[in-house]
Amino acid sequence: MAEMPQFSADMLTGRSRAHIVDVPDPRCGLHRDVVAPFLALRSSAKSDGIDLMPASSFRDFDRQLAIWNGKCRGSRALLDAQGNPLDARALDEDALVDAILVWSALPGASRHHWGTDLDVFDAAAAPPGYRVRLVTEEYATGGVFEKLGRWLDANAARHGFFRPYAVFRGGSRPEPWHLSHAPVAGAALEQFSAGMLQQALEASSLEAMAAVRRRLPDLFARYVRNIDAPPATSTRLA
Repeated sequence: MAEMPQFSADMLTGRSRAHIVDVPDPRCGLHRDVVAPFLALRSSAKSDGIDLMPASSFRDFDRQLAIWNGKCRGSRALLDAQGNPLDARALDEDALVDAILVWSALPGASRHHWGTDLDVFDAAAAPPGYRVRLVTEEYATGGVFEKLGRWLDANAARHGFFRPYAVFRGGSRPEPWHLSHAPVAGAALEQFSAGMLQQALEASSLEAMAAVRRRLPDLFARYVRNIDAPPATSTRLA
């Protein structure tokens, strides 16, 4: 049994990438202990005619902050749970925080900071010039990535991966494209605390900070801790 990975507060909140390896093919950034499992998952998918590609992997705090602040300021698209546009200027701070958290994590609270999580699609299924949108319809019956969705249902766990947002639990919306490496992500979640997140946020230029600060314990419980449990077969460290 491998030793449980250890994370610093800066690693967990995306302010350090000391735990990240830059993978050249396919190009992505992953935790050092997730590289081999992901490449094995990709190889297995390829044997079934699927070109498993990462649309997003490691994302640092500053990148997540830019996404958050852009949505607060109205310079980035802000969508409701059904994918309809919202006007950030028409929302008070609490409503704005709730709206952003439908599809985007708080800076410092994204699982992408850990290098354990990826958003994936099937490049072999995408028509020429297709723009991947990462919406549920793409992975549902009749969607362009339906085959990938079904393949992941059957095969992700044996490579250590699971979907942390498989169903709606009152926090993040379902994301069938979002994979997490259960053993390493589980270690990260166990070591992460609301205090670490608050410290990272207080040192930043986060928009809507007053509402976030007031609600942080609830937001941490609802959007960080509140995930689907991985299958038992996916949780063992190699």
